[in-house]
Formats: sequence, structure tokens, C-alpha cells
Amino acid sequence: MDVKSAFLNGFIEEEVYVRQLLGFESARFPDRVYKLRKAIYGLKQAPRAWYARLKSFLLKSGFVMGSVDKTLFLLSRCGDTLIVQIYIDDIIFGGSSHALVSSFAEQMSREFEMSFMGELQFFLGLQIKQDLEGTFVHQAKYTRDILKKFNMGDSKPMTTPMSTNTALDADEDGEAVDQKEFRGMIGSLLYLTATRPDIQFVVCLYARYQASPRTSHRQAVKRIFRYLKFTPKLGLWYSSGSSLFLRGFSDADHAGCRIDRKSTSGTCQLLGTSLVSWSSRKQASVSLSTTEAEYIAAASCCSQLLWMKATLSDYSLRFGKIPLLVDSTYAISVAKNPVLHSRTKHMDVRFHFLRDHYEKGDIDLVHVASENQLADIFTKPLEFGAFVRLRGYRLEMC
Repeated sequence: MDVKSAFLNGFIEEEVYVRQLLGFESARFPDRVYKLRKAIYGLKQAPRAWYARLKSFLLKSGFVMGSVDKTLFLLSRCGDTLIVQIYIDDIIFGGSSHALVSSFAEQMSREFEMSFMGELQFFLGLQIKQDLEGTFVHQAKYTRDILKKFNMGDSKPMTTPMSTNTALDADEDGEAVDQKEFRGMIGSLLYLTATRPDIQFVVCLYARYQASPRTSHRQAVKRIFRYLKFTPKLGLWYSSGSSLFLRGFSDADHAGCRIDRKSTSGTCQLLGTSLVSWSSRKQASVSLSTTEAEYIAAASCCSQLLWMKATLSDYSLRFGKIPLLVDSTYAISVAKNPVLHSRTKHMDVRFHFLRDHYEKGDIDLVHVASENQLADIFTKPLEFGAFVRLRGYRLEMC
């Protein structure tokens, strides 16, 4: 459902005064100042005022707010559950009882002016297809739109988004290109990574050159669009038969950046066989060894797993020791063996919480063979066979 003129429903707690813009003054009251009681569009307090109004209404209606995600609201009644997720003025809701869902829709209609969209099929640019076997989330329409926008609709398709031989750097002697166009291409691709983890690494890599893009950088980005031309309908498949167990994978490419020699961390988290979270990010500091780079990536994955564990508890899902799969035996040894502290004392203190949570039993560090490391696709360009294997089978993309 969608709330019409959502911000106008919010109440202002502070004293806010407005004056009509020059050229639009009333002939009768040319200098009149108005005191606001309700939020209006363009007012910086408007989003918070609307959320406060909606939250107050839902809590009075018996809902419980999520302990981690404050835009999640849950209602339990007679053994049935209703889940409501808020994104500004767009609301996704569903439940185990049709009567409970219908009752909520009627409640919202009485309180606010609503538009009902029916079964979830399109949300914030994401296309959702549901059936008995599971849910398929993709951005095929958005992919076609950006190919057309950047005149890549008739380009020659490519089988991978980046060649393994590509070694980009600042290219200071190269010809400069339109910064606005380059940033537009990167921004469009970043939004696409919401359902396309196969391009996450390469888009984040090229985003580092937005300040001073060169011809070589633009050509590299165009290859991503050519890859999208080859795979426009890829998306994420969430099987209804998947078991609900949480696990994470972490990997790192040591000194992968040619400019500052910083490493790249790649992490992904799965609920059963379904990929629900992933990341590709350059590390904040230079790592002195592969072990250190892998340890830092594992710490980042650990923090995400703990956040997901807390979030999923709102859905009454409980997890014990969560497996974190790492392909570096040395990084695992550093986390498990406090005797090795002398070799890691130069590392930032915040990364040592990985060892702390291992000792507490929150996570279990498990070694995984490099060929089965799912996070490998988020750290470096891969040759075609390995790339397709991770994309099509390991990451549950269809």
C-alpha cells in the first residue's frame, strides 16, 4: 500500500514559521508569516514527523516495533502474525491470516488516505514474482532502462563484467571524460547491485575513479553494460523450501588496489541457500599480510552476522553458534589462538572482537576450500568458468 500525501499527516512539535516566496505573495497579505501545525513537503522535519505519526498509530493498534529495525512492526493475535515493513510512505505487509491482513488494510484506510497495490509485484524498482516454489526478485525493467539511457542497447554482449587482465589505475595521462556522465553510470549501476551481486565488486571498484574519470575508466564501465546486455534477466531466487540456518562467508584480496595497495574485503551472508546480504569494500588501512587482510574481512562479516542474528530474532528465529567460513587457515588460527597475539598487536583493536565473539560461542570459524569460497566473487575479477559457477549455483541466482 501507498500513503497519499504522507508528509502532510505529520504533526510539528517545534514552532516553525514560513513566508511565501518572492513573487508569490498575496496581494492582501504581502508580508504575512504562517505558523505551521502540520508538516509540509520540503520541510526537513517532515519525514520524522510522518514516521512519528505512523509509529504512534501502529503502537496504539497493538503492534510491536522491531528491536533492531525500527521500520518493522509485528502484530500477534490468536496464534496468527502480521508483519508490516515501512519505507517512508510505501508499506509492505503480509500475514498468516487473510482476516488479519484485511483488518489491517481497513484500519489504515480509516486513519489515512491510502492506495492499495494488491499483491507485491513491484517495489522501489524491484520486480517480485511469487509462486509456491519461492520468490524471484529482479530488476529486468530497470536494466533495460539504463541500457537505453546510456545508449548501450545495441552494444555487443560480454560474458563477464570485467576481464581478469584488466588492471586499472588513476591513468593521470589519459583523456578526461564527462564527470557527470560517468557518475550517472556508476550511480545507476550501484542501484542495480540490490539484486545483482555478480556486478557488486566491479561497480565498487570503478566507483573509486569518480573524482577524475578517464577514457579507460569509462570503457571499463561500458563493459559492465555490455555484460548486462548479455544477462538482463538475472536476479535472486529465494526458495520456499530452503531451511532457515544462518551462515557467512568472508574473503580478501591482499593489496589489490594498485594505487594505495589496500586490500578488498568480500563478504556474503546466507539464510539457508538464499543470499540475503553481501558486500565488497576496500579496507580502511594497508594490510601487512594476507592473513591480516583475511582477518579484517572475517571481522567485518562477523559484525554483519551478529546484526542479522539480532534482526531475525524479531521474526522469532533463534540461532546458536553461527558458522563463518574462511579459506585462510592462518586467519582462523589468529582468531582462535591467543598465543599469536604478539603477531597481531599492530592491528586495530576493533578487529579483535572477532576473537572475542568466537570465545563467547556466537560464531564458529570454519575452514572452506578456496574453490567453494562464495565471497571470492566480491574480491577480484574471475575467469569465466569460476565466475559462472559462483554466480549461477553458489549464489542462487536464476
